Amino acid sequence: METHLNDLDAAFLFKGAPNDQCQAPHIGYVLKGKYGMRIADGVEEVFEAGDAFFIGPGHTPIIFAGCEIVYFTRTEDADREIPVAMANLMKYMEEQGMEVPAVPPTPRTLGVSGFLRCCRSSVPCVS
Repeated sequence: METHLNDLDAAFLFKGAPNDQCQAPHIGYVLKGKYGMRIADGVEEVFEAGDAFFIGPGHTPIIFAGCEIVYFTRTEDADREIPVAMANLMKYMEEQGMEVPAVPPTPRTLGVSGFLRCCRSSVPCVS
């Protein structure tokens, strides 16, 4: 489960991926608030609490404050996408003057959104 505290257009996380977009399909469910995706043709799709969704390859996330979601991604797809997103996240953190952990978490311990949450708090980022 992911809880998002801030609005964020997360397209920057996928710069350098094919078409600068996430290529992993996801199946999910919005528990609270709303969650969005910008798909390959520029159309934005927003899902609200109670909505189940499937997003195919070629999208970027649009995160809304207060959103709680659960979603599933095949391990091999996540393993392919996370290195690009994590590199972009580390770059963003450095540019923003945020503390970058000496040993970044692995995709399986936190994932991108978990990493964003812990690095904005006082909780150590390495689990």
